[in-house]
Amino acid sequence: MTINFQKMHANGDDFVIVDLRGQADFIDRDIVRRLGDRNRGIGFNQLAVMTDCEDAAVRLAFWNPDGSTLDVCGSATRGVAWKLLRETGSSSVIVRTNRGLLTCSKDVGDLIAVDMGRPSLDWRDVPIACEMDTLAVSLPGSPAVCSMGNPHCTFFVDDVRDVEIEAIGPEIETHPLFPQRTNVHFVQIIDPTRIRLRIWERGGGIPLGSGSCACGAAVNGIRRGLLSGSVDVVCDGGSFNVRWDGIGSVFLTGPVEASFSGVWSDDALQKS
Repeated sequence: MTINFQKMHANGDDFVIVDLRGQADFIDRDIVRRLGDRNRGIGFNQLAVMTDCEDAAVRLAFWNPDGSTLDVCGSATRGVAWKLLRETGSSSVIVRTNRGLLTCSKDVGDLIAVDMGRPSLDWRDVPIACEMDTLAVSLPGSPAVCSMGNPHCTFFVDDVRDVEIEAIGPEIETHPLFPQRTNVHFVQIIDPTRIRLRIWERGGGIPLGSGSCACGAAVNGIRRGLLSGSVDVVCDGGSFNVRWDGIGSVFLTGPVEASFSGVWSDDALQKS
């Protein structure tokens, strides 16, 4: 058995695409953990697996490097769209995720945009463990929470450089308030149209960026009345743009770039 893969990134938010169209999906947690090992495997923030789909160009399944799953990944979704748009020569494509059908399209300057769907704002849908106001949950710092298909917890701070992310991030990710764990954001507002974002990613640690986290952070800032409906989100690796009118879908736009392609062999998979 071999696995053909493509490594890509979005402002340094790196992901791997495995195209299994026309094949059975054999990817499991053990394979994901081996592939995701940055020392012995390929390494990635997320893995996206493409399979056949009747009502969309492809079905996408997403994995974290620790072998856990997630319903959506904004960066990897745009990477798959980049691949499909070049295959077909079209200007837009629809993919299916556990989040639902997502429409992706070319934007100016070779950027890729994706309709990430509506955010979930009710406490049961995030989810959090008990009923409370998702604009200010009962944690020190009163963060706001929402879901973009995965949970997001946003702290607004004066300066992200002062935050000890390695210490605070894991504590909040695994807090009993979040039964499915959560992504953790630290947001410094530069002005109503621009924020500085640093992230502790559920199941992944500190990434250079994250499309879905950029969306979650912007949504929570807009809900708080701190941000406009179009926000440039500056992560460690670069910028994304997030648009939300406060009612409908969230739109994520940013660059994606191919890094390299390769083949993962059966021999490598059998090593412990």
